[in-house]
Amino acid sequence: MFKPRRRELFRQQLLQWYDSQKRDLPWRVDRDPYHVWLSEIMLQQTRVAAVVDYYQRFLRRFPTVERLASARLASVLAVWSGLGYYRRARMLHEAARKIVKEYAGEFPRTAEGLRELPGIGRYTSAAIASIAFGQPVAVVDGNVERVLQRVSGRPLSAGARWQSAEELLSTARPGDFNQAMMELGATVCLPGQPTCHACPVFELCATRGAIAKSKKESRQKRDISYALDRRPDAVFLVQRSPAATLMPGMWELPETSSANGVATQALTLKHAITVTDYSVRVLHEPAPSGLKGRWVPDSQLARLPLTGLTRKILRAAEII
Repeated sequence: MFKPRRRELFRQQLLQWYDSQKRDLPWRVDRDPYHVWLSEIMLQQTRVAAVVDYYQRFLRRFPTVERLASARLASVLAVWSGLGYYRRARMLHEAARKIVKEYAGEFPRTAEGLRELPGIGRYTSAAIASIAFGQPVAVVDGNVERVLQRVSGRPLSAGARWQSAEELLSTARPGDFNQAMMELGATVCLPGQPTCHACPVFELCATRGAIAKSKKESRQKRDISYALDRRPDAVFLVQRSPAATLMPGMWELPETSSANGVATQALTLKHAITVTDYSVRVLHEPAPSGLKGRWVPDSQLARLPLTGLTRKILRAAEII
């Protein structure tokens, strides 16, 4: 992408900016591989602002990989509840058990070794290996891809992105450089309106903000109603099938088809899952007959793996 002298200038300017401007995030306090791994898994498909509280809460409950490995999956899902993409939590738990059982609680120190763990692919293994262990391997996520394409001034294939990232990488500070590239894409080199005046490598950028806009993903809209069936200090919940493709085994309020206005409407809210925007009505009415579920005491709700929408409803209803 660059000649050697420009590559070195790019590294210097980017790292100087990162050292002075990086965000104060809890997983940057140290380079503990457990902390790095947890943060990287949580950050997949989730905004940083949404992750901070979950990260801190998760570490309070499972402060070590051994504690996570020994926990019940239901307990892990309960703490994860609301963060979405629950397969990540399942793979996290499975990987923790493998680390403890097969690696005596020690993380593999290379990207190749880390990719043997469940739920860890090329990007995540490179991020952990470079940040926690200083291995000189580059990362490419959506933020880095955008930076690379703008800096180079041309569309890059998947292979070319990784090659360009490897060429630019600072082998002296690979973990910091990778984080700096991601930070630049997340805070300055934004998809719609990049703040080029704040960019530390503006003079080295071929496009200086211009980039082809990708076609926006079409979203679906759906109306849905739930029954909020209450007893004093308890609520009726049903469990999703373990074979469900979305949030298997999670607990939720029962859906209802009531639309005749007889039930009392408790509240309405909006919720989004993947590419669907939901308009949600919550009705004070008995659960539909014939459903298999159970009455859950209010005091136990926080320990149950609830769907994110159910947790949002119960919070809005001031039950949890």
